[in-house]
Parts: sequence; C-alpha cells; structure tokens
Amino acid sequence: MRLVLFTDTLNDVNGVSRFIRNVGDQAAAAGYELHIITSTRLPAPPDGERAFIHNVPPLHARPMPGYPQLELALPRRGPTLQLAARLAPDIVHVSTPGPVGTLGRRFAVRHGLPLIGTYHTDFPAYIDHLFDDPVFTWLCSAHMRWFYRPFARVFTRSMEYAAGMQRIGIRSERIVRLQPGIDTAAFDSAMRVEAPALWRSLASLGVRERSIKALYVGRVSIEKNLPMLARAWPAARAACARAGVDAQLLVVGDGPYRERMMAELAPHDAVFLGFRHGRELATIYAGSDLFIFPSTTDTLGQVVMESQCAGLPVIVTDQGGPSEVVDDGSTGFVLPATRAAEARWAETIAMLAIDDSLRSRMGAAGRAKILPMSIAGSFSHFWRVHEAAAAAATQKV
Repeated sequence: MRLVLFTDTLNDVNGVSRFIRNVGDQAAAAGYELHIITSTRLPAPPDGERAFIHNVPPLHARPMPGYPQLELALPRRGPTLQLAARLAPDIVHVSTPGPVGTLGRRFAVRHGLPLIGTYHTDFPAYIDHLFDDPVFTWLCSAHMRWFYRPFARVFTRSMEYAAGMQRIGIRSERIVRLQPGIDTAAFDSAMRVEAPALWRSLASLGVRERSIKALYVGRVSIEKNLPMLARAWPAARAACARAGVDAQLLVVGDGPYRERMMAELAPHDAVFLGFRHGRELATIYAGSDLFIFPSTTDTLGQVVMESQCAGLPVIVTDQGGPSEVVDDGSTGFVLPATRAAEARWAETIAMLAIDDSLRSRMGAAGRAKILPMSIAGSFSHFWRVHEAAAAAATQKV
C-alpha cells in the first residue's frame, strides 16, 4: 500500500507537525511507503529534512493574521497535483482542511481513491473563541461539513470530540479514535539531572535554579484559555509565598497573547522562554515541577502526554481531549474551565507547588500511564485503518 498524506502544517511549531513527522519516521523505519506533501516557506526544524517529505514551494505565503510565527500558504495547484499523480497512491490521507489539504481532497475524489483524514483541530471552537460571532462559527462548521463529506474514515484524537464531529455531519460509523501515542523515548524524567545547568543558562531571562517551576508549553493565545491562567497564577504564587515556597511560572511558546500576558504577569514571577526544541525542551519538561494546560479546545493535547512522560503532575480542564489522558486525582487534576473555578485552579497549583511528595507520587503515576502509549503503537493503528480502507475500496471495484 502506498499512502500520500497532505498537510498544511509541517514546519510550524505545534503538536500536529510533530505527530506527522513522527508518523513519517515510523513508516520509513518499518519500510512502508508513505509520502508527505506540503507547501511552505518555513524552514524545516533541526534534523527535519526527510526523503519522504515533498515540499512544493507555495505560490504565495504570508504570516497568519494574529500569528506571525505561523504561515498561511497558497500552494501551486498544478505542480502539487502532478506530484501526487507521480507518487501514484493507493489511498490519500488529509491531515488539515486548509489549502494543501483541499488539494489532497480534490485529488482523491477526482481519482476515485479512498480518503481518510484526521480531525486534529476543532476549528469551529477556535473561531468561536477568537471572534465570539455565531455567524463565523456557523460558516466554519458548514465548511467543515462540506470538507469531510467524502471521507471514508476520520480520526479523532479523543472521543471528547466525536459528538462535535457528528454535529458537523461526520457520521459516527466513520469516526475512529486514533490510539494516542508520543515519542516516549524523547521525554524522560531522568533528564532532570541536566536541568540545573539549563536553568543557569537561562538566568538572564529570570529563571531561578532552585525555584519550583510551574510549566506551560503551547501557543500563547486566547483560544488556549490563557487569560484564565493569567488570572489564577498571581493567587497561586501568593499562596506559595505564604508557605515559604519560591514558585515561578515558565511559559514556552509564542503567540498573539504573549505581550499582553507578559504585561499582566510582570509583577508575578512569570518567565517567557519563547520557542524551545528537541533536547532543550525535553530538559525543560523534566526539570520543571508541574504542568498547567488550561485549554478547552485541544483535541488531544500532546504536550500533556509529553509532560506526564517526563514525570510531571498535570492540571487540565474538563473540556477537550487532554482530560482523557489524565487520571483525576492520580496523575493530576481535571478541573472545571469556568470563571467560577479560577480560585480552585489557584489552590490546586499552589497545593502541588508546596507538596513535594504529592508531586512525586503523581509524576511517577503519570509517567507509568504514558509509557505504554508509544508513537509506534499509535502508528500501527494508523496504518491498519488505512490498509482496511484501501482493501475495502479494492473490493468495491
């Protein structure tokens, strides 16, 4: 079976890009034929070039409005479709419903190929958060309904989103929950021994080597519900100070809310580290003490799995996919995302920061939970679903 995957995001810094690259690496290691088609001017991450990645230079590209670190690219239709024809796939996977993904959809429909996709991002929820306009949300939902209509199967990263997918017209029998998995070898609590040197190297940014570090990793944007964290953190830090605990909030990532969040938390010991990659990011995870992820719109929250694999207790909301990979009261806490619950968020953050033994127990439990969720297992499931769809399409012919 030869699979061609179309994606609008590959060199961007996000969990979707990391997952797609991991899938490509797994396929190559297993000797499977998987090709990834994208269109971007963004440079590949370190060690990011791969023979199975085909980047067709875009006709036009510009920073995404409000997200200068992300790119909105318009692919060249002719060269992209010609490349797909030369690769001669047996089945097509569309990872994103953007311009590149739309070309992949068009190619599959035109050539009568089975089509599978992944619902990585809850775009209607994002639009609702960003614009708070029911007309925009309805238009986005209508587009998604049209886009996914010809798909034989659509992966969801968590069952939390199955109902939402059905609301935009994806029938339940076409929805498959993709077995969750990450590169468990890359995130290891044993890397904590490397953290002191890293903290010293970041001292000029305000990081203190011996502080208790509450960590957030991800896009710094309103749709990640970071305003709630900005309101809860000062109370959490004050409670830590009363208990004699020196606590800091570390924010890894970038986005349109960063400057405002920095201003709001300027008096409250928050350090903004920007983008971090590879071993440095893994060491930041392992060297921190707890992980906070207030998003309500993530279909999985890969960073939540990565932080647990690194041995951190986590705090997530009860909305979205992250709650499905956290055992409330065992590997972390699942809290309401309402404004009324902000005091509870502050109390929970402070409790974890103050209680060393609680953090240790939860961190160990989280690592034990995530270790079996390997990217190899997730890829195996991913490939089996494609094989079954390709075989079913052949039988119909």
